[in-house]
Amino acid sequence: MTSPPFYFGEKSELKLVTCHLDLQTVMRSVIQFYDISIIWGYRNEEQQSICYEAGNSTKKYPNSKHNHLDKNAEPLSLAVDVAPWFEESPHIRWNYEEEFIFLAGRVLQIADMLDISITWGGDWDRDGNQHDQHFNDLGHFELS
Repeated sequence: MTSPPFYFGEKSELKLVTCHLDLQTVMRSVIQFYDISIIWGYRNEEQQSICYEAGNSTKKYPNSKHNHLDKNAEPLSLAVDVAPWFEESPHIRWNYEEEFIFLAGRVLQIADMLDISITWGGDWDRDGNQHDQHFNDLGHFELS
Protein backbone atom coordinates (compact mmCIF):
# COMPACT_ATOMS: atom_id res chain seq x y z
CA MET A 1 0.00 0.00 0.00
CA THR A 2 1.37 3.40 -0.95
CA SER A 3 1.12 6.61 1.02
CA PRO A 4 -1.36 9.23 -0.14
CA PRO A 5 0.20 11.94 -2.28
CA PHE A 6 1.19 15.05 -0.39
CA TYR A 7 0.33 18.54 -1.57
CA PHE A 8 0.57 22.11 -0.36
CA GLY A 9 -2.49 23.64 1.22
CA GLU A 10 -3.68 27.07 0.13
CA LYS A 11 -1.76 28.97 2.85
CA SER A 12 1.48 27.16 2.05
CA GLU A 13 1.03 27.71 -1.67
CA LEU A 14 0.47 31.45 -1.21
CA LYS A 15 3.70 31.69 0.79
CA LEU A 16 5.70 29.48 -1.55
CA VAL A 17 4.92 31.54 -4.65
CA THR A 18 6.62 34.55 -2.98
CA CYS A 19 9.91 32.62 -3.14
CA HIS A 20 12.60 32.46 -5.80
CA LEU A 21 11.84 29.84 -8.46
CA ASP A 22 14.77 27.66 -7.31
CA LEU A 23 13.27 27.42 -3.80
CA GLN A 24 9.86 26.65 -5.27
CA THR A 25 11.40 23.89 -7.38
CA VAL A 26 13.12 22.31 -4.38
CA MET A 27 10.05 22.47 -2.13
CA ARG A 28 7.73 21.14 -4.85
CA SER A 29 10.12 18.20 -5.21
CA VAL A 30 10.33 17.65 -1.44
CA ILE A 31 6.55 17.49 -1.02
CA GLN A 32 6.39 14.59 -3.42
CA PHE A 33 8.10 12.48 -0.73
CA TYR A 34 7.57 14.23 2.59
CA ASP A 35 4.62 16.19 3.96
CA ILE A 36 5.63 19.76 4.77
CA SER A 37 4.07 23.13 5.40
CA ILE A 38 5.48 26.44 4.21
CA ILE A 39 5.72 28.77 7.19
CA TRP A 40 7.31 31.81 5.54
CA GLY A 41 8.43 32.94 2.16
CA TYR A 42 8.58 36.70 1.70
CA ARG A 43 8.25 38.85 4.84
CA ASN A 44 7.40 42.54 4.73
CA GLU A 45 8.81 45.04 7.21
CA GLU A 46 6.13 44.47 9.85
CA GLN A 47 6.38 40.66 9.61
CA GLN A 48 10.17 40.76 9.76
CA SER A 49 10.08 43.06 12.80
CA ILE A 50 7.74 40.64 14.59
CA CYS A 51 10.04 37.70 13.81
CA TYR A 52 13.11 39.67 14.91
CA GLU A 53 11.54 40.86 18.16
CA ALA A 54 10.31 37.34 18.97
CA GLY A 55 13.86 36.01 18.52
CA ASN A 56 12.92 33.95 15.46
CA SER A 57 15.30 35.93 13.25
CA THR A 58 18.65 37.60 13.82
CA LYS A 59 18.10 40.07 10.98
CA LYS A 60 16.20 43.34 10.94
CA TYR A 61 14.29 44.42 7.85
CA PRO A 62 15.46 44.61 5.04
CA ASN A 63 18.53 42.48 5.81
CA SER A 64 16.92 39.03 5.83
CA LYS A 65 16.84 36.93 2.69
CA HIS A 66 13.09 36.73 3.38
CA ASN A 67 12.85 40.46 2.56
CA HIS A 68 14.18 40.38 -1.00
CA LEU A 69 12.25 42.10 -3.79
CA ASP A 70 12.72 41.70 -7.54
CA LYS A 71 13.51 44.59 -9.91
CA ASN A 72 9.79 45.46 -10.05
CA ALA A 73 9.55 45.61 -6.23
CA GLU A 74 7.60 42.34 -6.13
CA PRO A 75 8.28 39.78 -3.38
CA LEU A 76 11.04 37.35 -4.33
CA SER A 77 12.20 35.72 -1.13
CA LEU A 78 15.61 34.09 -1.25
CA ALA A 79 14.68 32.08 1.86
CA VAL A 80 11.88 29.78 2.90
CA ASP A 81 10.85 28.43 6.29
CA VAL A 82 9.22 25.01 6.33
CA ALA A 83 8.06 22.50 8.90
CA PRO A 84 7.16 18.82 8.83
CA TRP A 85 3.36 18.43 8.70
CA PHE A 86 1.65 15.74 10.75
CA GLU A 87 -1.81 14.49 9.84
CA GLU A 88 -2.90 14.35 13.47
CA SER A 89 -3.03 17.44 15.66
CA PRO A 90 -0.87 19.26 16.49
CA HIS A 91 0.09 19.40 12.83
CA ILE A 92 3.35 21.28 13.41
CA ARG A 93 5.51 20.18 16.32
CA TRP A 94 8.20 22.75 16.86
CA ASN A 95 9.87 20.72 19.61
CA TYR A 96 10.40 17.65 17.38
CA GLU A 97 13.96 18.64 16.50
CA GLU A 98 14.76 15.23 15.00
CA GLU A 99 11.95 15.63 12.45
CA PHE A 100 13.38 18.98 11.33
CA ILE A 101 16.82 17.42 11.00
CA PHE A 102 15.38 14.54 8.94
CA LEU A 103 13.54 17.07 6.77
CA ALA A 104 16.75 19.05 6.27
CA GLY A 105 18.47 15.95 4.97
CA ARG A 106 15.72 15.47 2.42
CA VAL A 107 15.74 19.12 1.35
CA LEU A 108 19.52 19.27 1.01
CA GLN A 109 19.66 15.99 -0.90
CA ILE A 110 16.98 17.08 -3.35
CA ALA A 111 18.56 20.53 -3.79
CA ASP A 112 21.89 18.84 -4.51
CA MET A 113 20.27 16.53 -7.07
CA LEU A 114 18.74 19.60 -8.75
CA ASP A 115 22.10 21.44 -8.62
CA ILE A 116 20.61 24.21 -6.49
CA SER A 117 22.89 25.54 -3.75
CA ILE A 118 21.03 25.83 -0.44
CA THR A 119 22.12 26.74 3.06
CA TRP A 120 20.24 25.23 5.99
CA GLY A 121 19.63 27.16 9.21
CA GLY A 122 20.93 24.22 11.23
CA ASP A 123 24.35 24.37 9.56
CA TRP A 124 24.95 27.97 8.51
CA ASP A 125 28.62 27.45 7.67
CA ARG A 126 27.84 24.26 5.70
CA ASP A 127 30.59 22.27 7.42
CA GLY A 128 28.37 19.32 8.39
CA ASN A 129 28.60 20.16 12.10
CA GLN A 130 25.28 21.21 13.63
CA HIS A 131 26.84 21.84 17.03
CA ASP A 132 28.91 24.91 16.10
CA GLN A 133 25.98 27.20 15.27
CA HIS A 134 25.23 30.44 17.08
CA PHE A 135 21.57 30.45 15.96
CA ASN A 136 19.63 27.32 15.06
CA ASP A 137 16.78 27.86 12.62
CA LEU A 138 16.04 24.26 11.73
CA GLY A 139 13.19 24.99 9.32
CA HIS A 140 15.07 27.69 7.40
CA PHE A 141 16.56 27.19 3.93
CA GLU A 142 18.08 29.90 1.78
CA LEU A 143 19.80 30.16 -1.56
CA SER A 144 23.58 30.19 -1.17
